[in-house]
Order: sequence, then structure tokens, then C-alpha cells
Amino acid sequence: MEHLPDLIYDLALILVLAGAVTLIFKRLRQPLVLGYIVAGFLAGPHMPYTPTVNDISTVETWANIGVIFLMFTLGIEFSFKKILKMGSKPVIAAITIIFAMSMLGSLVGHAFGWSRMDSLFLGGMLAMSSTTIIYKAFDDLGLRGQRFSSNVLSVLVLEDILGILLMVILSTIAVSKEFEGITVLDNLLKLLFYLALLFLVGIFLVPLMLRKNRRWIGKETLLVVSVGMCFAMVVLAVKLGYSAAFGAFMMGSIFAETIEADMIGKLVDPVKNLFGAVFFVSVGMLVDPNVLIQYWFPIIIITFTILVGQAVFGTGGFILSGQPLKISMQCGFSMAQIGEFAFIIASLGLSLGVTSSFLYPIVVAVSVITTFLTPYMISSAPAAYRFASRKLPAALINALDKKSHSESPAARRSSWKLLLAALAKQMLSYSILCIAVTAISLNFLLPFFRHTLTHWIGNAVCGIITILLLSPFLRAIVMRKNHSEEYKSLWLGGKRNRPLLALTIIVRFMWASFITYYIINYLSPFSSIIHFGVAMLLVALMLYSRKVKKYSIMLEHTFMENLRSRDLQAEMHGRVKPLYANRLLSREIHLAELEVPENTSWAGKTLKELDLSRKYGIMVSSILRGGVRQNIPTAEKTIYPGDRLEVIASDEQLRKFATIMAEAIETVELHPEQHETQLKCLIIGSSSPLCNKTVGESGIRDKYRCMVVGFEGGKETLDFPSASRRFKENDIVWIVGEKNSLNKLLRDNRRNE
Repeated sequence: MEHLPDLIYDLALILVLAGAVTLIFKRLRQPLVLGYIVAGFLAGPHMPYTPTVNDISTVETWANIGVIFLMFTLGIEFSFKKILKMGSKPVIAAITIIFAMSMLGSLVGHAFGWSRMDSLFLGGMLAMSSTTIIYKAFDDLGLRGQRFSSNVLSVLVLEDILGILLMVILSTIAVSKEFEGITVLDNLLKLLFYLALLFLVGIFLVPLMLRKNRRWIGKETLLVVSVGMCFAMVVLAVKLGYSAAFGAFMMGSIFAETIEADMIGKLVDPVKNLFGAVFFVSVGMLVDPNVLIQYWFPIIIITFTILVGQAVFGTGGFILSGQPLKISMQCGFSMAQIGEFAFIIASLGLSLGVTSSFLYPIVVAVSVITTFLTPYMISSAPAAYRFASRKLPAALINALDKKSHSESPAARRSSWKLLLAALAKQMLSYSILCIAVTAISLNFLLPFFRHTLTHWIGNAVCGIITILLLSPFLRAIVMRKNHSEEYKSLWLGGKRNRPLLALTIIVRFMWASFITYYIINYLSPFSSIIHFGVAMLLVALMLYSRKVKKYSIMLEHTFMENLRSRDLQAEMHGRVKPLYANRLLSREIHLAELEVPENTSWAGKTLKELDLSRKYGIMVSSILRGGVRQNIPTAEKTIYPGDRLEVIASDEQLRKFATIMAEAIETVELHPEQHETQLKCLIIGSSSPLCNKTVGESGIRDKYRCMVVGFEGGKETLDFPSASRRFKENDIVWIVGEKNSLNKLLRDNRRNE
């Protein structure tokens, strides 16, 4: 307990400073991340005029916890299915940008004469744009509804997962102290294997566990369970030789596919904000003004490298993905900054002891500068496009635009492509599970059985158990997709397709037999020919076994149910965009979602009254209210605050419409003392305007916005004020209302008396 006072003192200092500085940054409309960094600088050892933390090592521990929560929530917002649905365009853009910026950053580091590891880590930091800062800039500039912003956000999602892979590659190079292609490739393949395995197993077990215990899991229990599983995955990732950030991200991506994902995100968000604040404060503590003064020239050059590099390579990446020049330039200019992921990579380098101490403050300074410049870079994109359109040949611009239009998202893929892609994914998924089960069985079960039983009996028992466990997966490898629509259409489409279709079954049968052969050959002393024959016989028996078929179908059904549960719920509650959203072929017209703000003057008005189509060129296709989608609303549909409008319009129309919507907000000066509800007594006189009128006729509720709660009749309880009850002379009436309303009612009553 001797360290408890220091811990409390340091935490109090960090949070108080962070709170005070971020309030200032809020007023200045700057990202909170920058406020935390400034607070860290003030609390750090390099600032002599403010209190300093006592134990930096304790702060670093809290900061590491912050990284875990940051990556966990990032994983919850991430989805592997989203990547698959995105297609190739965002993938091409993300890979191009990361590769180009990594190379450019490394070249800059080498040009300054820095070490090889400093240069490599600098390249990794410059490759990752800041999701937080871009989100904030889009919100501040009112650009979230425009087409190019959705392209940027798609690439940012991919950059997050590629950033994890980049961290693993950098860790491998840092540990081996040299760049060996085979070693890096080996570690990368292992990473992808573990990534797929953990995802497949997690998607099967985690949603199943939550669904079975849903009636007993409240908010508190859900928070404890989700955070506990997050840290368990962190421990597992570290045991496998990977970073804690990778484990946290992986667990978050598993939870992202569950129905409880949104609730977990809301529950964990305050915890993430707290520990995330400590992490960014710890980043600010490493800022040394002397280092910044010493390395002012590299800071300027690196900042210039990011601005120009992202503008050039970012634009080029989006052009390669098939976007027109205007959209590509808007996307590239938007990504000209570094942020939280760069700090995580810098922390990794320091923890591994492979980067110099000066690199961290430089990256922080560059992040601050590029963050301030981000809104200006985004705003300058249209002007840069106009300049480029004047200088570049018109034929080139037209060619780029035609290229973007020629790639229709609705283009059909052949049945063969669909079938082969599905078979490849199926074989890869089930093969990973087979390899994992085999590895666990031979490394853990086999020694146990050999120790418990005799050598050969232990081998036999282990082999039987392993093959039984693999049987559902092996059957699925051979039989899956044999009754799909693509397979049937190809089989009925022509006799020439049938030999090739039969070949796909034979290839899968031989692959399943090879997996079985490997297990038998590892455990049995007989010849390979006998082993392979037995393997083929066992696989054939699996195909004809009703129990194996039932078990295999049950496992697959459970997995697909878990994988699709969140999408089905989103569809049920109207949170999924309609299918036509991605099929609007015009480069200017697209679907966007806008939320009706509170205190808007539009509240209670119909679409006919607002006349959005004629005035602003906005077509409302859907209204989302209370989790329910109302498609193609009629002109008489009323708009309320909190409604989410799905509208079809151009970027320019959306920009103007967002401005007009913001201007429609009515600012109401609230004075709590005037709106306080009070209870007062009213005595009805003979000349009172209420005398001889019923409660319903009196207009107390409509005219004065007050309410009669009872009549005093000489009893302990008040008489109920029915609408037909008449006010009589000398009646004692108790009325509830706001202060001003009651005073007005009393004045009018006395005036007539």
C-alpha cells in the first residue's frame, strides 16, 4: 500500500489537467486528442512550472491498459463482413496508400541518417491516417453525408486491420534485428492463420454463449464479461508471441458480429475514454521541448512529406481503385495527417527498445501540426481539382471519369467464379479448423494418452478421437456447395460443365483424405499406401454417415446464424441501407443519411410543408424513426426531432441542405426558475371568468397551460376534477403549472373580481 498515495496523486493530476485542458480545446473546436497531449506535456517532467507525476512507470501501465481498450473498441466498430462486402476498390486504395507512405517515410528517415529501425518505424507511423481526427473534421465541416467521405471511411476501416498486420511485421523485424523476407512471410502466414482460427472459433462460441445466457446477462454483467474476455484474448495473444493490441482488436472484432455489439460499445465507451485519456496524456509526457527545438527541421520536412505524400499517393490510390479524379483528390487530401495509431506504433518501438528516444516527440509534434491543418487540406481539395483540371489534358480527365463509370457495381459475375470463390473460402475455413484440431490433439492429447495407456494403444485412441472431431469438417469440405444454386445451374447448363464439377468434388475428396492420411501416418507404423487407402475409406464413410451429416449441418447452421445475427437484427430495425444505395450510377447523385436536430423549427411539419424537393433538390427516400424504416414516405408524413432522413441528392445539394438544416435550429433561452412547476390554490369568486364553467370549458389547460388537480371539499382528500365538473362560487381549487402560467391565471382571475 506504500505506492497508493503516489498512484492516487498521479491519477488525480492527470485527470484534472486533462479535464481542464480539454475544456479549453472544446471551446476552440479542436480534437480532444490534442488536449490530452498538451495536458500530458504540462504534467510531464519537461515542464518545470506545473506539478509533475511522481511515478511515470505506473502511468505507463495505465496507458497500456488504455491501448487495450482503444483497440478493443476499434475492433467492435470493425467487421470482417464489411471488408468482404466492400469489394476490391477500398482494398486497392488502402494497400497503395500504406505501401507508398511507408516507403516514403522510410526514405525520409534514411535521408536524415537515422537508424534502420527508426526509419522503418517512421514509415509505419506515416502510413496510418487518424480515424478520430478525420471523423471530427468531417463532422465540423458538415461533410459526413457526401460521397467521398464514405470512401475515406471505408479505407480507414481497412487501414486499421492493415495497421495490425504492419505492427506484427515491425515487431518481427525488431526482434530478429534484420529484414528477412522468409521470416517475415512465415510470421505473417502464422498471423493470418491465428487470425482466421480465432475468428472462426470465436464466432461459433461467443455468440452462442451470450445467446444461451441472455436472460441472465444485464448491462453490468455484460460489461464484466466482455472486458474479461478481452483481457483473456490479450493474454492468449501475448502467449502466442503477438502484441496485446492485436489480442484486444481480435476480441473486439468477434464481439462486432454479435447482437450485443452496440450495447458492449456503449458500456465500454466510458471506460475507453478514461483509459484512452491516460494513454494520450502519457504520449504528451514524452514531449521534450529541447528535442523539438533540436529536430525542428525534420519535423517540418516530415509534416511536408505527409501533406504532399497523402495528397499525391492518396489521390493515386483512389484513382487506381476506380474513383474519378475529383473524388480521389477529395479523399487523398482528407487523409493528410497522423494520429492515434502512429502513437501506438511509436509505443511499440519504445517498448521493444529498437527506436530512438527522439522519434516519439517528433511524431507527436507532426501529429499536432497535421491535425490543425486537416480542415484546410480538406477544404483546399476542390480548388486543387479545379487547378488540376485546367493544367491536365482534358482527355486524361475524361478517361479517368469514364473508367470510374465503366465499373458498375451491379456487374454480374459468372456462376463459375461465384462457385469457385465459395469453394475456396469453404476449403480454407474448414482446413484451418482441421489443422488447429490436429495440432491440439497431437501436441496435448497424444502425450496424455501415451502416458496413461501404452504407446500404441494411446496412438490408436488419440487417432480415433481426432478423426471423430474432424469428421464434420471433412464432410463439409467434400459436400458443401454441391447443392447450391450455382452448382445446379452449371450442372443443368450444359454437359461440358459436368466433368469439371465432378473434378471439384474429387479434388476436395482427395484433400480431405490427405488430412486424414496425415493423422493416420503420424500414429500408425504401416506403409503409406495402406494409410492412404484407410484414409479414403474413412472419408467415404463420413460422407454416408447420417450422424456426421446431421452434426456437420448443425455446426454450420449455428455458425451462420451467429455470423448473420447482427445483420438480421439491423435489417429488422431498419438500420441497413437499401440495396440500391450502391447502384446509383451517377458520380454526383448518391444516398446519404441526415439526422433531424433537436429544437428544430421543422419539428411537427409535414414533408409537403417543408417542400424539400422543390426548394433544395432533396428527395427523401426513407425515414428511420425508433428503429423502424418508413420507405417512400408520403407528402403528409410529419417530421420529428431525432428522425434520420435517407435522402438522394448531389454533394453540393447536401452541403447546402445541411447548412439550412443547422440554421433551422431554434435557440431557446432556458431559465429554470421560470419553468419550475408549482402548486397553488385558487378561490373562485362570483365574478370569476371560471365560475359556472366546467373544467373542460374553462381553457385552463389550453389557454394558461395549467392543470386542475383537485377541489377541496372539507375532506382530507381532494375531489377528482372531472372534465364535466363545474366551478362554483367559493370553490377552493388546487392548480399545477409553471410559475409564469400560474401567475397569469391568478392575475386574470383577480382582475375580473
